[in-house]
Amino acid sequence: MTFYENLVTQTQMNYSRYHHVYASGSSPYQMSERTPLPYEQQIVRLVKEIRDADCVVVGGASGLSAAGGGDFYYEDNTSYRKYFGKFAEKYGFKGAFDGMFRQWDDRGEFWGYLATFLHTTQTAPVRQPYLDLDALLKGKDFFVLTTNQDTQFVKLYPEDIVAEIQGDHRFFQCASCCTDETWDAVKPVEEMITAMRDGTAIPESMIPRCPHCGGEAFPWVRGYGNFLQGRKYEEQYEKISRYILEHREKKILFLEFGVGRITPMFIQEPFWNLTLSFPDARYIAVNDKYDFLPKQLEDKGMVIVADIGKVLQDARFVMTEHKEVTNHA
Repeated sequence: MTFYENLVTQTQMNYSRYHHVYASGSSPYQMSERTPLPYEQQIVRLVKEIRDADCVVVGGASGLSAAGGGDFYYEDNTSYRKYFGKFAEKYGFKGAFDGMFRQWDDRGEFWGYLATFLHTTQTAPVRQPYLDLDALLKGKDFFVLTTNQDTQFVKLYPEDIVAEIQGDHRFFQCASCCTDETWDAVKPVEEMITAMRDGTAIPESMIPRCPHCGGEAFPWVRGYGNFLQGRKYEEQYEKISRYILEHREKKILFLEFGVGRITPMFIQEPFWNLTLSFPDARYIAVNDKYDFLPKQLEDKGMVIVADIGKVLQDARFVMTEHKEVTNHA
């Protein structure tokens, strides 16, 4: 087991033990009661922490994509109607995940929905919060860890500096995990969307199948079925583990965006652990809902509770303004 996967395993055990606490939207740890800085000072500090760091580990979760319009997963909102309108009308789903967890009797209909889901993320442009974050990271040594499966980070960066530990919508796997192989999902999804046209089902002959056992394929993602934790999965953990271990003696900033209460064990709590363990490590989280900063980290960290898109936009402005002042000094 790799270094980072071991951290995740430890926090998963804690999550199971205190599940009732997490389910209530809280945390079992003692949190800082220190009064936060005013918002404008938090933005200045965020920019300074990024500028002063030798390296940055970005932890990107669902809130980061939601801040840029990828907010169709959990509710029946404008974004969901834009991409899934015909399914919302026909089935009354209340968000993309709602449709994924329903019982489907017609496999052609299910794959029509799934293809729509995958096509929406595969073809989405890079969202503004990601572009603003990219501007903040320009010239820095950094690595990205993400639980998002929507391919936003790999549209910006080489895959060797991105670890997608919960999968990626660009790949299929065998639904029964009969093989350790994954294969392209982009072209088959495009063909399914073309065949479906204005309808809600694809021909059953187009349902993707495993080239080995002939059973149905499924996206290589955690959350809906048998997530293949094989070679590709281990590679993701190896990448993040290698980066952290190689940079542990440096001034490393753990920068977390949009972690909710369902999966704090993949990014948030390992980041807390690492910040506490490494002497020169720092931690900053940005979240529009939750203000969780352990008391043990109050001298090494900060949480900005505000709209993630606005925070990144404001930080980019402050950083640009600082560079212009520096250049004219």
